[in-house]
This record gives sequence, C-alpha cells and structure tokens, in this order.
Amino acid sequence: MDASFVGIDVSKDRLDAFVHPLGQAFAVARNGEGLAQLVARLQALAPALIAVEATGGFETIVAATLAGAGLPIVVVNPAQVRHYAQALGRRAKTDPIDAFVIARFAEATRPMPRALPDETTRLLADLVARRRQIVEMMAAEGQRERRTVDKRLKKSIARLRKALEKELAELDAGIDDSIRGSPAWAETENLLASVPGVGPVVARTLIAELPELGTLDRRQIAALAGLAPWTRQSGQWKGKSFIGGGRKTVRSVLFIAAMVAARHNPTLKAFRDRLVTQGKPKLVALIATARKLLTILNAIVRDKQPWKTA
Repeated sequence: MDASFVGIDVSKDRLDAFVHPLGQAFAVARNGEGLAQLVARLQALAPALIAVEATGGFETIVAATLAGAGLPIVVVNPAQVRHYAQALGRRAKTDPIDAFVIARFAEATRPMPRALPDETTRLLADLVARRRQIVEMMAAEGQRERRTVDKRLKKSIARLRKALEKELAELDAGIDDSIRGSPAWAETENLLASVPGVGPVVARTLIAELPELGTLDRRQIAALAGLAPWTRQSGQWKGKSFIGGGRKTVRSVLFIAAMVAARHNPTLKAFRDRLVTQGKPKLVALIATARKLLTILNAIVRDKQPWKTA
C-alpha cells in the first residue's frame, strides 16, 4: 500500500483534512471531541506524514494533540503552501481545497517532523515574544515623543514609557527565572554568551525560538533561521543570491549580534573585513557574518564547548 499524506486546514471552529493519494476528505470540530475523532481516524490510516499550516496559534493544540498521540506531524509555512498551490494552478481558496494542497505539499517536499517544544519551552518563547513587543512599543513611543511639541502629549508619552519600562523589567525577571530554573538552559545560555557579540537577549531568544540549535548541521540550521542563500539561475543567466523564509525573529537577533561581533569579535571582524575588502557589499558581508556566527553557535551548543579565541 502506498504511503499516505494528510493535509489539515485549521480554522477557528473546525478542521478540514484530506488524505492523499486515497482522496479521502473529512472535517471535525476544533474541540476536544473533534480532536479525539481526528486522532482515532488518523491512527487507523497510519499516514507517512501529517502537515498542518501555521495559522497564528490555532494550529498549536492540533499539532500538540497529534504529536502526543505519536503521529508524524509537521507544521508548515503557509506562504510556501500558497506558492505551491499557485504552481499547481489551484487559485481557488476554500478550507477543503487548502487541505488538499497541504497534503500534496507534504508529499512533494517531505518536511522532516520535529518534536514540538514542551510547555516550559513554549512559555519561555511567549515571554521572549512579549518582551520583543514591549520593546517595539517603547521605540514607537520614543518616535512619537520626538515628533510632538505639545507638553500634555509629552507627559502622556512619558507616563506610558514608564509603565512599559516597569513591564519590561518584570518580563526580564521572569525570563531570568525561567532560564536559571533550568540547568540545561542555564548551561546553554552560558555557552552562547561566551561568544563575543552574543548577549543575554540574543542567547535567550535562540534558546526559546531556535531549540534545534546544536542538533542540525550548518546548512539545516542556516535554512531554519532564513540565512541560507537561495540561488537564481537559468541557463547562462545567473542572478544574485538572496535569503528569505525561516524564523524572522531569530534572523533579526542574529543580525544584531553580527553587527556587534563585527566590531568586538576578532574572528568575525576579520571575516567581515575580508569580505568587504574583496568587494562584497556591506549588507552581503553582514549576512555572511550572521550565518557564520550561527554556524559557530550551533557547533558550540553541539559540542558543549565555550568560545575560545584563536
């Protein structure tokens, strides 16, 4: 019997599933009873892979339930699925059609199922994400303060910034408690922070949002962070390579770390300067530096050996 691939489209109230190549389609409610029905049906099918789109959090309980039942589940990027749908000529968009496309996408790309983060790791990721939101709000208020001349508005902005600063301090304390409460996380943070250019915020973001660090090879980890170069070539024509996809928040903190490391980390400074001397644009050199930094961090966590200056 040929292997089957299941695509699940998740909406607020229901789950649409499609089994390829059997052609079976069914739907269940997105509640406890519906999830139990879904698990029972999929366990009977024993599919090779089940794919569900990332849909702003609605998919989390579905993925966790299926993973807990021992089923091979993977959460896929919706943008990649839509591009695949366009390549198939499927322009219509309904929940059953989406489930069909997701199943076909799973068969064509065979993404590797990965263990879902446990509850503690998800909590840390939520704390880190909330910290990032607070910092963004503080930056926005700072921009407003520079643009306004009205004293009442300036006082309003000052009050809000003070409240945000208090909230940020509480979040930092919560993140610190989480990290220090886990010996494994504390060890990983110390390993990451041993690299010049990597501070606590970068280290904790990587722990929370890139738990695969140290378990993949350099190409896989670069792709996961969206730092792997994509080559455009057709016949004799060769376009510029570019990066994209992956985890944006991870890529953003790595860019920040790379900028610091390019000034204060002798190894990465020499690497970045060499690329610039060779005529590489500064942005290209920064991307390459961020990718090399990630490769170094991946090896450090894998080998459990702190940074050593050459």
